[in-house]
Parts: sequence; structure tokens; C-alpha cells
Amino acid sequence: MKTLVTGGAGFIGSHLCELLLSRGHDVVAVDSLTCGRLNNFLSFEKHPRFRFVKADIRDFETLKPAFRGIEWVFHLAGLADIVPSIEQPANYYSTNVTGTFNVLECAREHGARRLVYAASSSSYGIPEVYPTPETSPIKPQYPYALTKYMGEELVLHWAQTYKLPALSLRLFNVYGPRSRTTGAYGAVFGVFLAQKLNGKPFTVVGDGKQTRDFTFVTDVAEAFLRAAESEHSGEAMNVGSNNHYSVNRLVELLGGDVVHIPKRPGEPDCTFADVAKIRRLLDWQTRVSFEEGVRRMLERLEDWRDAPVWDPASISQATSSWFRYLGKEALS
Repeated sequence: MKTLVTGGAGFIGSHLCELLLSRGHDVVAVDSLTCGRLNNFLSFEKHPRFRFVKADIRDFETLKPAFRGIEWVFHLAGLADIVPSIEQPANYYSTNVTGTFNVLECAREHGARRLVYAASSSSYGIPEVYPTPETSPIKPQYPYALTKYMGEELVLHWAQTYKLPALSLRLFNVYGPRSRTTGAYGAVFGVFLAQKLNGKPFTVVGDGKQTRDFTFVTDVAEAFLRAAESEHSGEAMNVGSNNHYSVNRLVELLGGDVVHIPKRPGEPDCTFADVAKIRRLLDWQTRVSFEEGVRRMLERLEDWRDAPVWDPASISQATSSWFRYLGKEALS
């Protein structure tokens, strides 16, 4: 297939490009390089079936030519992180909502056969049920989560109204090589590895007993491919590991000193995906265990040699910013 990956120079996007090329597909990676890095292409940048297009998904006219002849579209481009979304809601809306609209219209105009969207499990907010099924209420706690869900709603509406075959994958705590190290929230693996490599203590939020459904990036890339290969449309599916692990367990596996920073309002104590739906519809499940995934990360520790390091002071400052923006009621 002739495929296009928005956010192709990003963490998950670059792994998806690599997988698609290994399965014989042509790949066009589209990225503005606001968050993505050209270094993420190093293992396949000279592949004869690979092409990079620098474009911003917010710029419809610049984006549109990249979609000519494309059969499968994987939409992973977007802005992440919590505090910046509170401080810059217009930027997040224009990227995660208007940008998604532009991708959908480019795909529809050029007759794409499939579209798969990278949604976020953060849209569930603080879930009422664990493991959390797709039927759980949507309760975004901050603009990032809200705009990602609005993007999903656009995707599913285009599937219904314009008959553009599309699926939305709600991703839970993806980790692996090339994960980013900036941003005070999320990306905990990249942040921790950069801290470890630079002799800094791990910045653990709260008591570290909170658990996360850590899912290895190659398994997530496989989920996107299975979604494109399927005949299903108009569905949202969780992508998780079928388990959850504490931050303290992660620190134990990585090995190192710890500095605790304040617990943050609006964050769940647990994320744990119910993956029955994606198993049933796409016959997908994870292959890389948590321990194996951490081992692979440590084997590639040097990848984080030149990565920026977030120290405890800067993360605490961002945490204070979050409290300030949410107001005193967030503390109750």
C-alpha cells in the first residue's frame, strides 16, 4: 500500500514508518518537526520506499499535495502535555482539532481507502471502572485530553457521514526507544532514562504507587497496522498491555535515586485498559512484557545521551503552574 503517516518523525510515528517499510509498503512521513526529530529516521531514511515531507497539518494547502495517491492514512500528529495545553489552548485546538479536520479532508479529497487515528486514553479522565472499557464516560480533565477526543469525534463522524473507512485507537502510556524526554507530564520513560544517563535522580510524582498501563511502542505500531488491514470502521478501541505497573516498580527496574514531587490534580491513580474489543475485532495483543521492554530501553541507554534533562526544580515549577491554572478547588 501507499501509506502516509502524519507525525512520522515522532516517537510512535517513526516506529510505525519502520514497521510499514518492513512489510513492503511505501511510506510518506509528514511532520512539521515541532515535536518530531529527523534523527528518528536514521534506521530507514535511505530506504527506497520512504519519503519525508515537511508540512504542518494546520496548513491545508501545504498538506494536501502529500496525499496524492495515498491509500492508507495514519494520523498521529498532534500536541501533547498537560500544562502547555492549559496555557496555550488555542494552539492545541488548532493542531489537534483543526489539524485533524484538515487531514480528514485531504484523505477524503484524494480518495484514501483507510484512516487510523491516534486517540488518547487521557480522554477518560479519572475512570470509574478498571480495566477501563471503551464504553466508559469521557471526562477530559484538561485541554489536551479534550482536543484529542474532539479529533476522535471528527474521525468517527467522517466515517459515518462521508463513508471514509476509519478507526480510532485510544493509546495507553506508550513507551520505548525514541520516546521524548521533554514535557513534565507523561513520557515518563524518556524523562527517567535521560535523568539516569546524566546522573540525576528520578522525579517520582507523589508516592509512586500509582499504576500505568505501559505498552511497548512496537506493539502499538502493530495495532495501527492491524487497524489499517481490517474491514472495520467507525469504531474506537483501546490499545493497552492488558496489565498495569507502578511507577515504583519502574524505578526498581531502572535502578537509581528518587526525588518525590507533588501529586497532580486531575490525574488518575491508575490507567488500565480493557483490551477485549481490539482482541476481538483485530486479533491484536501485546508481545513485549514490561520487564522485557524496560530491558530493551536500558540496552539503548546511549540514545538519550544528548537528550534534554528535566530536573526536579523545573518539573515542580510546571506542577505549580498546573495548580495555579486549575485553581484552589483542584486541591480539595
